[in-house]
Amino acid sequence: MNFSVLIVTFFTWLLLTWSLDVQEVIVGLVVSFAISIIFKRYYNIKFNAKFVPGLFKFFFVYIPVFVWEMLKANFDVASRVLDSKVRVKPGFVRVKTSLKGDIAKLTLANSITLTPGTIAVDMKDDELYVHWIEVGGTDENSKRTFYGRLERFLKGVYE
Repeated sequence: MNFSVLIVTFFTWLLLTWSLDVQEVIVGLVVSFAISIIFKRYYNIKFNAKFVPGLFKFFFVYIPVFVWEMLKANFDVASRVLDSKVRVKPGFVRVKTSLKGDIAKLTLANSITLTPGTIAVDMKDDELYVHWIEVGGTDENSKRTFYGRLERFLKGVYE
């Protein structure tokens, strides 16, 4: 049994059921225990001393920045849809990230995908392949104008 998987699964259960009824908690513990035993070789979740501070940084620092970037992208895509004269220049771009951890890279890829007008298609080592609705340029500075702020805040959370 992996204790970290048990904890994550149990708290996910509590969030999904949104109940602290004794029966719900007991069923959640039993299900979480069974899942942690069945899937112990597939999950490699390890908590370290940086987990709790990183979690607070993620919710109170990164999420507001991400929501702001997502709102800006929503307005940008909406203006492109409503204005028939606006041309788009879609394309695939290879983005090299300086993030080291897999979770940090995954969070960046998911954040890019959740932002309207972009989708992270593939990730290999420290490179993401992203489809953008408007490719401004293929040099690093042009690419960093889009994902650089997200990457900078993720570095503060995860590294």
